[in-house]
Amino acid sequence: MEKLQEGLLSVVQTINDYMADYVLIILLVGIGLYFTIKTRFVQIRCFGEGMKKVFGGFSLKRKKDQNGISSFQALATAVAGQVGTGNIVGASGAILLGGPGAIFWMWIIAFLGMATIYAEAVLAQETRVVDADGTVHGGPIYYIKRAFKGTFGKILAGFFAVAIVFSLGFIGGMVQSNSIGATINTAFEIPTWITGLVLSIVVGFIIIGGAKRIAGTAEKIVPLMAVLYLVGGLIVLAVNITRVPAAFGLIFKLAFQPEALIGGTFGAAIKTAISQGAKRGLFSNEAGMGSTPHAHALAEVKTPHEQGVVAMTGVFIDTFVVLTMTALVVITCTYTGNGAFAGMDSAAYSAAIESGVINKTNIAQLSFGSVFGTWLGNTYVAICLMFFAFTTIISWNLFGKINFNHLFGKKSTILYSIIAVVFVFVGTIVTENELVWLLQDTFNQFMVIPNALALIALAKIVKNASKGNKLQK
Repeated sequence: MEKLQEGLLSVVQTINDYMADYVLIILLVGIGLYFTIKTRFVQIRCFGEGMKKVFGGFSLKRKKDQNGISSFQALATAVAGQVGTGNIVGASGAILLGGPGAIFWMWIIAFLGMATIYAEAVLAQETRVVDADGTVHGGPIYYIKRAFKGTFGKILAGFFAVAIVFSLGFIGGMVQSNSIGATINTAFEIPTWITGLVLSIVVGFIIIGGAKRIAGTAEKIVPLMAVLYLVGGLIVLAVNITRVPAAFGLIFKLAFQPEALIGGTFGAAIKTAISQGAKRGLFSNEAGMGSTPHAHALAEVKTPHEQGVVAMTGVFIDTFVVLTMTALVVITCTYTGNGAFAGMDSAAYSAAIESGVINKTNIAQLSFGSVFGTWLGNTYVAICLMFFAFTTIISWNLFGKINFNHLFGKKSTILYSIIAVVFVFVGTIVTENELVWLLQDTFNQFMVIPNALALIALAKIVKNASKGNKLQK
């Protein structure tokens, strides 16, 4: 059994590396550049419009007879999916493996991704379907079939549906709950099976309520969890304010000279830094992956453009605010001053990473603990990560369910929910498994391919929307 797992790990690792190092970078950067130019830098032109729509008078109360969900609820559900372990564990892993410079490439991916996610939200609104009973459906499977008629479109949509069900609906819930179980155990010494049992019950209750209950939960938790995390991060940075400029300096310096820290030739090091930024950037903000359009399709707005600019703010909040806070805290506390990795050459750094004493799971806790103290640092990160991962689980569950129903019909919802909850429980009791993380990454990357093809095929619709032209929904 062990040899089988090692063999499977090797195969998945090869696929993952090829996808991350070549296919993913080309697609994400290419699609982002394409829509940035096609929409005349919509992420800059309409950034203020998006922020105004989100923060300029939204209301958490919506009409009872509304069939879909409010624009803010759609954003909260999307952000719930975006802001998860990728913002803490994923960002930490990218820094450890690709050096602090990986964060620079995450920023580039996110900037371009704002244009990509604008396109996704516009097309999700444009192609959504409303049933006779008022139920709203939407997402990449609908605009993929709009882009490619006939058998090819059905196959491509089916491929996407299978990938997202495994990636987000099943394995994704396992990855997120694993982080919850591990950090809660570290902070409070609560057995992981107890955490798993409680988490499974709460998740089950929420997802059974459907999209409206998930959106209602997300809109209440997401703003609070973001503020909680940012306040703690600002305290850490304020205490280490003299190190912050050095942290920014390392991000920019090691983005172009990563071999100085992670070792190897320049070509290999820069490839590692960029691929880690692209892979973990995708896992964090999900722009181009095709997950968040499911939430944006449900929003009740006048034109697709309105939800497109709102969607852009989700990527901004996820990467340029929350993830950047993690990066600055980790780099400031660990790579500058008297931090554990400060001043190391590539040989010493490689040895330190291989020792495993500091890893992607505990580096954030150690960084916050350097200011708050060990117990409070562990507790603080555990609580924040619990909220991040919990909201991601319920949001991803919704995205997976929409596609599972597409494959097997509405009657399959109960079966899907049971399987998803089981994965959540199992995730808390198993030790962190590199194969599980790699499978999550691989299915994420598989989702990008059909989604990207459909985005390009329907680019004219996106271009018209970015000009302010009203589209027929």
